[in-house]
Parts: sequence; structure tokens; C-alpha cells
Amino acid sequence: MSFFLETLFGGLMAGMLYALVALGFVLIFKASGVFNFAQGAMVLFAALAMARFSEWIPQWFGITSLLVANLMAFVFAGLCMLLIAWLVERLALRYLVNQEGATLLMATLGISYFLDGLGQTVFGSSIYQINIGMPKEPVFVLDQAFEGGLLINKEDLYAALIAAVLVGVLSIFFQKTGTGRALRAVADDHQAALSIGIPLNRIWVIVWSVAGIVALVAGMIWSSKLGVQFSLASVALRALPVIILGGLTSVPGAIIGGLIIGVGEKLSEVYLGPLVGGGIEIWFAYVLALLFLLVRPQGLFGEKIIDRV
Repeated sequence: MSFFLETLFGGLMAGMLYALVALGFVLIFKASGVFNFAQGAMVLFAALAMARFSEWIPQWFGITSLLVANLMAFVFAGLCMLLIAWLVERLALRYLVNQEGATLLMATLGISYFLDGLGQTVFGSSIYQINIGMPKEPVFVLDQAFEGGLLINKEDLYAALIAAVLVGVLSIFFQKTGTGRALRAVADDHQAALSIGIPLNRIWVIVWSVAGIVALVAGMIWSSKLGVQFSLASVALRALPVIILGGLTSVPGAIIGGLIIGVGEKLSEVYLGPLVGGGIEIWFAYVLALLFLLVRPQGLFGEKIIDRV
């Protein structure tokens, strides 16, 4: 029983990280109605910025405190993501108002390649480390309930808590604030949003800025575990099944989808992997997503599309 619970908790924690990456896709889609292929590049760019600023700031300002250096690096990296959001709106999105979805999709592909090149030019292409002070040693919990207790990785636990708090804040932002409602209105119809006075350009800057901050947090957490390397952009591919399950328009769906994928991957690898030779964790999420596309293409919480003829 304790082994099952350890696997379950590990899956839940991994699922929260998947949900965090998936949130970037959901945010952009809710505001523009287009799938953002640049999200993986945003995660990588943000992680590179955080890693390099955490190295440079102690040299620039003579700071010896890891906490202060990391906080300043986070602020500097966050400002970089805000600048990227402004440039994306200024140079691309403002010229694509009310264009076809395919046009916006191609624009995000171009933005992805631009960020990949810009990240290498500004921050370098080596492998870097991010030390944000999260403890990496495991800890035993529930010693009284189970013999030997449950072995939980502290870093995974803290990362899951950070992701959960950010997801909660974003859910409140979309559901309870005027800006959040404006974002949903823009996604429904650009021209209608403009006609009632919603400033489309400002809304796009806001949503890309928020998605950039989400990418920064996701990049920090993943890089703390894996290191900052250019394969980090592929982490976004792990979020694709999450948004297929949860729905491209649902923030709560990103959470539920992430938890389902995380737990499903861990349990299938542990209990079914030995029967088929292992490797289930690699493809389990995509097979599950394919099944959902066949029976419920809008996802668990996505809005059902109704075409009137």
C-alpha cells in the first residue's frame, strides 16, 4: 500500500508541473483563439534568463546571499518576459487582428524560432544550472500510518505547491476580474470585443506577459530538476496531452488533465511496464489523448463547438 501511495503522490506532483506548462497554452488560446507553438521556446528562454542572471547579478552587485540573488534574477528575467510580450504584440499580433487561425498559428511558429535564436545569442547555448534553494533530499512522512512511512521528494513537493498556488491565482484572475473576462471576450470574437471598447492590443500584451511569467516559473522548476538545456523546449510537448484532456479553454481543465496524465504515467509504468518491457511512461499520455480526441475532442472541460448552418 505504501509503495502505491508513493507512486500516486509522485504522479500528482509531476502532474502539477505538467499543468503549469499547459497553462501557458491555455492562457494564449483563451485570449487569441490560437494554439501557441512558442510556449516551449518561452519556457526555455525564461529558464536561460533566470540561470544567467543568477550568475551575473552576484558579479554585478557583489551580492553573496543566494535568496537575494535569486529574487533579483527572477525580477530581471520577468522583465525580459514582459519585454518579449510587448515586442510580440508590437511586431506581430497588432497586424493580425481578426485574421484566420492558421495565420496566427504560423505567427507563433515564427515567434518560437525567434526566441530560440535570441536565447542563444543573448544568454549562450551551454548547459546551465539553476539553484533556487529547494531541498533535494527525500523525507519520510506518515510514519504512524504505514510501516516505514512514505518516501516523498521534498523538491517535488515544493514544486507542486508552487505550481498549485500559481494555478489557483490564475483561476481567480480569469473568473473574478474584469481583465479576465475581457480576455475571454477577445477569444470569442476580436471585432466584437473591439466594438465594445476592449483594447485588443493591451489585452494581448497582458496575456502574453502572464504566459511569460508562467513560463518563467515552469522553467525555473524544471531547470532546477533537469538543468537548463535546449531539450527543455520539448517539455512543452509533455503538456499537449494535458490540454487535450482538460480542454484548450479551461484553466481548471489544465489542472485536472495534468493530474490525470501525471498519475497515469507513473502507475502505468510501475504496474504495466514490467508486463510489456517498460517505456509506457513515454507514450501513455499520447495514447490517452488520442482516445479522448476520438470520443470527446473538446476535452473534459472544453467548450463544445456548435456550427450553425
